[in-house]
Amino acid sequence: MVLETSNLQGGYGDTTIVQQVSLTLHQGEWLSILGANGSGKSTLLRLCGRILSPQQGTIWLSGDDIHSLSPTAVARKLALLPQQQILPAGLSVYQLVSLGRSPHQPWWQWDLTAADHQQIEQALAWTDMEQYRHVPVSALSGGQRQRAFLALALAQQPKVLLLDEPTTYLDIHYQLQLLELLKQLNQKQQLAIITVLHDINLAVRYSDRLALMREGTLWAVGAVADTLTPDIVNQVFDVDVAIVDTPVGPQICPLTAKQSAPTPPNETVELASSPET
Repeated sequence: MVLETSNLQGGYGDTTIVQQVSLTLHQGEWLSILGANGSGKSTLLRLCGRILSPQQGTIWLSGDDIHSLSPTAVARKLALLPQQQILPAGLSVYQLVSLGRSPHQPWWQWDLTAADHQQIEQALAWTDMEQYRHVPVSALSGGQRQRAFLALALAQQPKVLLLDEPTTYLDIHYQLQLLELLKQLNQKQQLAIITVLHDINLAVRYSDRLALMREGTLWAVGAVADTLTPDIVNQVFDVDVAIVDTPVGPQICPLTAKQSAPTPPNETVELASSPET
């Protein structure tokens, strides 16, 4: 396992958002976290990425307690693309992406090596941002900025990539292009991915497993075939759905919104075993 959480609990200040979440992520696996607004998806991702400190529980990164590692050591293995990025002043796209090489440089090295430049060029090519290399990041559209920051994350050469709503600001063309790129990296380079997505159908199409959250608890986790059921989707989203077979696999068709909410379970429903390492 490249990432694991055990009885993870956390939030903001004294407020607890995520409660007792235990998850595993294996090398080469894509896990998507789904849930209604306010269910704790982004908070869980920030806890996994060490942006937030847990109130309780442990996060293991390649077998090490993530909070025992230095920020540089974490950045060599894990990259996080948040929902909203801090916009750097005065940086071009190339300069932004080059920051992804910092964790791989010794403290006394200021100049980029040939290998660094090669990795930056690869990240720009993957995200279709070569033509914007000299453009200030501040002058980009929302979708272009999203791709520039993804290139920054990919330049880190992480083993684990965490993405919070990566398709935000992207039109349907770039949504599919981005997710196809991630799938290629996931399969060919065994990049482990966790995405937080609002679009259930995109998550179902590209993920190996789904983790469904409700009110800060992990309601169910398992393979797509086991978690994408009308009953579970109804419980998590309060919506009646039909499951439709399509050329890209099963997809949901929303029918009606439900009025009453179910009682949260005492324990997470484990619907499928994790894949072999």
